Amino acid sequence: MAEHIPFVGGKESCNLVAKYYADSEIIRVPLEPEDSRCEKLPLLGKQSRLWIDPRVDGLDDIDSRGGNNPWFVFMSQFSNFEKLGSRDFWAKPNAATVEEFVNGVLNACLAYTPSWITVPQLPIEDSSRNRMNRELAKATAKWKSASGFVGKLIFPVVITNQKQINLKTERNPRVKQAARCYAESNSEGLWVVDKSLDDDSGSKTLRQRLPSLIDFHKELNDEIRSSIRVAGPYWGMNFVLWARGLVDYPAIGIGSGYQYSLAGGHPQTPSPRIAIVPLRRRTKVVPQLGKWVDQSLNILGPTHPAAADLQQLRKSLPLLSGPETARGQLAKFYKHWYDRIALHPKAGRSLALFQDLSAAFALGKALPILESEGTARRAESVVEPLMLNSL
Repeated sequence: MAEHIPFVGGKESCNLVAKYYADSEIIRVPLEPEDSRCEKLPLLGKQSRLWIDPRVDGLDDIDSRGGNNPWFVFMSQFSNFEKLGSRDFWAKPNAATVEEFVNGVLNACLAYTPSWITVPQLPIEDSSRNRMNRELAKATAKWKSASGFVGKLIFPVVITNQKQINLKTERNPRVKQAARCYAESNSEGLWVVDKSLDDDSGSKTLRQRLPSLIDFHKELNDEIRSSIRVAGPYWGMNFVLWARGLVDYPAIGIGSGYQYSLAGGHPQTPSPRIAIVPLRRRTKVVPQLGKWVDQSLNILGPTHPAAADLQQLRKSLPLLSGPETARGQLAKFYKHWYDRIALHPKAGRSLALFQDLSAAFALGKALPILESEGTARRAESVVEPLMLNSL
């Protein structure tokens, strides 16, 4: 079984998982109403085990998720839901109130017959959430003991701002808090994601951010001896952390969703994006993309190793302008990219990834800029920071 963990969203992502990621050992599925569960789970098949996330991190800012928000409406069925979203309650959380809510959401997770369940936690912000997260952790441990759940609890560390981990003085208290709550929840796995990280943006700040994220993982690993370590979803940093042996599983989006969103956030409909395979990057599907491919082919010539992929892209462009076909193309590429690195023994994966990214970087340096891509307009800008941190 493959070590990647697809993060399932809607019904379409289930179809793409079944088509490209059926060899996944674990698939992460959000806790949802029964009709959604019954509609989606049969599409995933029975080969993979399930990791169910109760989507409690949406309590981060409950006021912005009220009204007819489907997540808010669904979560409102659980006792004390709105109370647990109150900052006043976070300051003085009542153990019995927290336990009632935790028991409700985790019992609902059992309907999926999961192998893993995420421990309810608020995302990282400042110390004002520490007491609340400790009560959530302790309530989860009590629930597991009473419920007879024999699977594994996965402790989440959700970063919401780069300033929380940029410097060691900022990371230290967060590592200490995570280690304490991990122990109090009786977790066996650790999942870390920075929801603010858009690692294929081409931003210059990535040169600082990516090493800091790597250091954060190292420091967490020193404090928490976890048998399961997950990172992402990201575009490439999940692969970097996995190839370097800092995590055991890269979490991945399915044709989209390469940046994590908290539960209940307002959904957006981004422009379709597709993979430029030899550059290990995405790009928007815009009218001038065909011209860019033609220019690139003229620069490289027909015998260049990347020419066949670019010729195939040029031929497929009319079909890739729709969101569904674009997601399918991206999901297929991403799976092949993972498989390419996974072929190597664990000790050689970081070097294999470095070589893979270096080839993409060298190619991108020779190609025109992508005018529609903003800070990622240089063809090599996405892979450059990943390459520099892959060893």
